[in-house]
Amino acid sequence: MPSNDRPAPNRRLAKGEKLAPLNERLARLGLVKDWDFVLHLPLRYEDLTRVTPFSELSEGVNALVEGTVTESTVRQAQWRVLTVIITSDEGERMQLRFLHFYPSSQKRFAPGVRLRAYGSARMTQHGIWEMVHPKIFMGEAADQALEETLTPVYPTGENVTQPVLRKRIARALLDVDLIDLMPQSLRRSLDVPDLAVALRNLHRPKPDADFAAYSNKTAPEWRRVKLDELLAQQITLEKARRDRRSLQAAPLFGCPDGLYARFLARLPFALTGAQQRVLKDILADLARSTPMHRLVQGDVGCGKTIVAALACLQAVDSGRQTALMAPTEILAEQHYNKLRDWLEPLGLRMLWLAGSLKPAEKAAAQEAVRTGAVDLVVGTHALIQEAVTFKNLGLAVVDEQHRFGVAQRLRLRECAQSGSYVHLLMLSATPIPRTLAMSYLADLDVSVIDELPEGRSPVVTKLVNLTRLEEVTAAVGNAVGQKKQCYWVCPLVEESEQLALTAATHRAETLARNLPECRIGLVHGAMSAADKAAVMHAFSAQKLDVLVATTVIEVGVDVPNASVMIIEHAERFGLSQLHQLRGRVGRGAVQSVCILLYDPQLTAQGRERLRVIKNNTDGFAIARADLALRGPGEFMGARQSGVPALRFSDLENDAPLIELAREAAKRWLSEDPDSAERHARRWYQAAPDYLSA
Repeated sequence: MPSNDRPAPNRRLAKGEKLAPLNERLARLGLVKDWDFVLHLPLRYEDLTRVTPFSELSEGVNALVEGTVTESTVRQAQWRVLTVIITSDEGERMQLRFLHFYPSSQKRFAPGVRLRAYGSARMTQHGIWEMVHPKIFMGEAADQALEETLTPVYPTGENVTQPVLRKRIARALLDVDLIDLMPQSLRRSLDVPDLAVALRNLHRPKPDADFAAYSNKTAPEWRRVKLDELLAQQITLEKARRDRRSLQAAPLFGCPDGLYARFLARLPFALTGAQQRVLKDILADLARSTPMHRLVQGDVGCGKTIVAALACLQAVDSGRQTALMAPTEILAEQHYNKLRDWLEPLGLRMLWLAGSLKPAEKAAAQEAVRTGAVDLVVGTHALIQEAVTFKNLGLAVVDEQHRFGVAQRLRLRECAQSGSYVHLLMLSATPIPRTLAMSYLADLDVSVIDELPEGRSPVVTKLVNLTRLEEVTAAVGNAVGQKKQCYWVCPLVEESEQLALTAATHRAETLARNLPECRIGLVHGAMSAADKAAVMHAFSAQKLDVLVATTVIEVGVDVPNASVMIIEHAERFGLSQLHQLRGRVGRGAVQSVCILLYDPQLTAQGRERLRVIKNNTDGFAIARADLALRGPGEFMGARQSGVPALRFSDLENDAPLIELAREAAKRWLSEDPDSAERHARRWYQAAPDYLSA
């Protein structure tokens, strides 16, 4: 039977393969406990409560119609099409068209058969209404009484049908505890309905329900669910903030003199106003016994590393060890080399710790950390292994904090002596939009470096079709002839049959063949740490002209002489990722250029997306566009961070609700902390790690 009610494909089982038990199939959708089913809310609704006369149909609007089949034909065009003509009781005609159908379907649509069809109506060029692949009701289904409520359509999985979900959700609504935990006074001030009423109405809307409001999720019941979700998030984060502030066990660091003042005096340039403002925030945190939990965000090249270095010096000045953790060995080693050049002349004892060290070297490094023979340790995840014990860690700096999971970040904070807490400073080169900071980062104090140092030349960004690859290659050769260096970024390491993209290895070979006078290097994530470091060092030392790379050079790599950035298949990258890659050039006084090579088949929408990068240098504007395109889960790396993505709230459209939830969460926690925490536990029972992080 042809139908459009197939949200997920039911694949045909292989010979001998058995269908997994229903509970297993439901579990793949995250549906295990009654509460999971209660919160499995409809994707959309169908209005099967009334039959719409053909004369009242509207273009592009779903409607239920009924009539009698008067004609049924199969025509062979580019593919087989089944066309069914139905006539209403008023004598008006409508065309139903099916591109996918069973061989027996034409027989079932025999003239004289009575049916109902539900779908989106459109007017054909012949002046007749048409529905393509409508949902069909025949036989008894065409004669039964109309539905009394809107019909929910749920997200489904493989071999999980709508009737199964509706039955299981109805049972959960009877069994689950739907007691409203929100205080009545708070409910009145937020102007939301009772929780049980809201959930039951969303699953089974009343006959007089506003179809548009339910469909676009603006009904009061949707507002209640969104606020409950945001409240659970805000309660959890606000409680974490309060718990941290109640601690009085972090080391106090004194006035910024000694090493701190000596380093500032040695700098050949003045700090920007933004850097000074952020340092003031950090120094105030370090002077308190409450553990610092601060995020410093700022655009590529704004000078976050110097701010982190000064914070480390403040800790060392007070007799404490410090640690800086970065997500990749390339970035961690670059931090180490830069900090060593800055700080070793001041007498700081520094150490490098990464997984690639030989066992004897690693053991020696761990012993130095344990005995306090080192002031500043720079490394990767190796810093938080059980074998690493700090003598008196006072400050932990985490670069590109969104690359780490919550547990990994907090493991550094727990490396202090028993009964003490470490100050935690997190850095991010991805500007965070305000709505995202209000929701996902509400437990952090956030400082922004919104000013670039003087002397940074703006980067000219160009969109170029991949059909002009030869011209771009020739331009790279010309740039190298002028003693400039070039990055060429590709999205894959090796050729892929699934994605017709140019691999980095293939591009390096092609450039070496077409530009024999250029010294070509290749770096990618599949290489060993030592090999990557060697290639990066050669590029930094200007022993290579062109560096072909994957996104391992996205963050941290600093080569002032590199002034050309080519990003191949730019449409495959996130906007914030493109912005960070572009930030690898323009770090010197030379005019720099970034060329975004795009697929010839790129859609108008895809080209408009790339124009966001071309026309914007403001990382926050780009981040807002990226958030709107990718959603918070992808933007934040929620899978890696451990932060559950919002299911029902939209950070762009529901920003006013986030503001309400922030204030309401504080009030709820103050007036009735027990019920507030129960609300958060109920909402996040499928993600208990989030509550404890």
